[in-house]
Amino acid sequence: MFVTVETAARTAPAAVIVAIDGPAGTGKSSTSKAVAAKLGLGYLDTGAQYRAITWWMLSNGIDVNDATAVADAAAKPVIVSGTDPAAPTITVDGLDAAGPIRTQEVTAAVSAVSAVPEVRTLITDLQRSIAAEAPNGIVVEGRDIGITVLPDADLKVFLTASPEARAARRSGELKGKEAGDLAATREALIKRDAADSARKTSPLAKADDAVEVDTTDLTLEQVIECVVTLIEGAGAEKAGRAAR
Repeated sequence: MFVTVETAARTAPAAVIVAIDGPAGTGKSSTSKAVAAKLGLGYLDTGAQYRAITWWMLSNGIDVNDATAVADAAAKPVIVSGTDPAAPTITVDGLDAAGPIRTQEVTAAVSAVSAVPEVRTLITDLQRSIAAEAPNGIVVEGRDIGITVLPDADLKVFLTASPEARAARRSGELKGKEAGDLAATREALIKRDAADSARKTSPLAKADDAVEVDTTDLTLEQVIECVVTLIEGAGAEKAGRAAR
């Protein structure tokens, strides 16, 4: 029997740092938020931070395809991420950016902006500081967490799914005209995966010590329970080491 999101919270035996990576449409965000809430951990959506800086670039007339211009402007916006899994927030220069960063315009530009080394250095430093300051541990989700951002995480999980399943999920997340058809969404996902996997700085990749979970044929509740169990195991192992 699988435990649903609504069941009573469980507690990780020790504060743990969890890295959850994978391409879009694998269930990273839904899974990460749910397991963090179940175990009393913080939650950080690193992709939202790259979307936030991309939105700022677009809003301020920066040519996102001009790497030099993006690099020169990278340090200007102030990005603040809330880590409550029940109500994660993100602001840019004090403005709520949760809605604007999810537009198709930002989606189309985020790979180009996030490939700029100066952007990745700034955002990576921000992510590491947030993880280090999490009092009860944290679940950090993205595309390079286990490889680059938190290589010493207590647990690394890499979520995968078939392109068809991912496209269906992503289309369901989009609204109105932006939903498009499944074929177009599938091609967009594949194109972004290729760009993110091929970039020189912090490419999308599975860490050698990550646990891979294929979510294609799993319900969200099943994925959540799987990851919760992995985290509980990692927490117990960490607590055991500390007690020795």
